[in-house]
Amino acid sequence: MINIVLVEPEIPSNTGNIARTCAATGARLHLVKPLGFDISEKAVKRAGLDYWHLVDISVYENIDEFFEKNPDTNIWLATTKAPQDYTQAKFTDGCYILFGKETAGLPKDLRYRYYDRCIRIPMIDEARSLNLANSVAILCYEALRQMGFPGLLGTGEMV
Repeated sequence: MINIVLVEPEIPSNTGNIARTCAATGARLHLVKPLGFDISEKAVKRAGLDYWHLVDISVYENIDEFFEKNPDTNIWLATTKAPQDYTQAKFTDGCYILFGKETAGLPKDLRYRYYDRCIRIPMIDEARSLNLANSVAILCYEALRQMGFPGLLGTGEMV
């Protein structure tokens, strides 16, 4: 099981796309407040997120509550400021991959606290970053690939 953690996400469509990735892969989604949108049942239905019921989701009041409720020994932090690329990470069952908010990324103190657990997706120097939902998909599937895609169908039926 992969745990995707969004720290203070701001854009509802990004979180919706990330929730869909979590639904399709069986990953758990953790949302750390404040959120830039409403995730009430009414709001989710209005947005047409018909797969939301497939998402195992936890919501936390702040990053301190997240760490109180989840051990931090198996975490990776996705950041454009990382000293290593994601292919150097050894993802294991139950790992947590943290992503920061769209406008600012992860807090500096958190990045320094877990400096050796910070990973980046390679890109050209002129590019500021990738879209958050795309970054989550890349790292989620890399983690699952390293584990042999547990519980996922690896073949389809050509008709």
